[in-house]
Amino acid sequence: MRIGAFLICAAAAMVQPAHAQQDYPTRPIKMIVPLAAGGGIDITARITAEKLSEVLGQQVVIQNQGGAGGALGTAAVTKSDPDGYTLLYHSTSGIVLAAVTKGLPYDWFRDLVPVAIATRFAPVMIASPTLPVNNVKEFIALLKAHPGEYSFASSGTGTAVHLAVEFFEERAGVKMVHVPYRGTGAAMTDILTGRVAMMVDGVPAQSKNILDGRVRALAVTTDKRSPAIPDVPTMKESGLDYVVPFWTAIYAPAHTPAAIVEKLNAAIAKTMKSDQVTKRLAAIGTESVGSSAAELAALDREQYALYHHIVEANPSLVQGK
Repeated sequence: MRIGAFLICAAAAMVQPAHAQQDYPTRPIKMIVPLAAGGGIDITARITAEKLSEVLGQQVVIQNQGGAGGALGTAAVTKSDPDGYTLLYHSTSGIVLAAVTKGLPYDWFRDLVPVAIATRFAPVMIASPTLPVNNVKEFIALLKAHPGEYSFASSGTGTAVHLAVEFFEERAGVKMVHVPYRGTGAAMTDILTGRVAMMVDGVPAQSKNILDGRVRALAVTTDKRSPAIPDVPTMKESGLDYVVPFWTAIYAPAHTPAAIVEKLNAAIAKTMKSDQVTKRLAAIGTESVGSSAAELAALDREQYALYHHIVEANPSLVQGK
């Protein structure tokens, strides 16, 4: 009898996790955005979470946990229980940080499980209206004629927008002076006055400035034009073999059960393909995606290799110890 009771209890213990996965979610889900509230990434996260809550039947609560370039919020997710109730909503900057920083308290590929690409948006190269150029070819010619005399802005050393320009310099065979700011918004005054020649920033942040004629858009860095600024060519159309996409994606802690990841992925795909989300994102120059987990995993590996290559070519970009 004792052996029989033990076997029944053991069987029940094994069935419980399976039921938990099947019934998931049964309570609110916390989705950590490891960046400050109010920014472009945070806005897309909130648009996504609102509809995802409806699809899953449980509230998806956004929690902003900035600091250390996104490392603090990311670390918090990697240390959370792998039960599907704590997720990470991050962007290109997560992969960039992993490529440029030594001594992070987590391993991006070991400690996180890819769930889905949420959105995709184009970075755009904008030039000061005082600059005597109208396109990428003219800009490259100007830089080659005056090596090291022009500067570019970024939101900080080692950030995605900084490395995007480092890659441009490599591809174009030019050299500029890097001027880091506390956010790309802080650089706009110097861009407008011509103190800084150029900057790469996301289309959602710059589309109004471009359409209003306040800055000159030279090219987007994706393989296709942005619907938000359809008259702006791609870098490839401008004659330069250069593609650097920006995106946002959702991750779970390592060891999250496959059944939960699959359920989340299906819910995110349904969310991102809804008219409500698609239209709201399009209005801010962002494409709604909702990919498979495998597509996100492949994108992570591809983009890590790109940014790691940039850092290898520029060892001074390495952060930390």
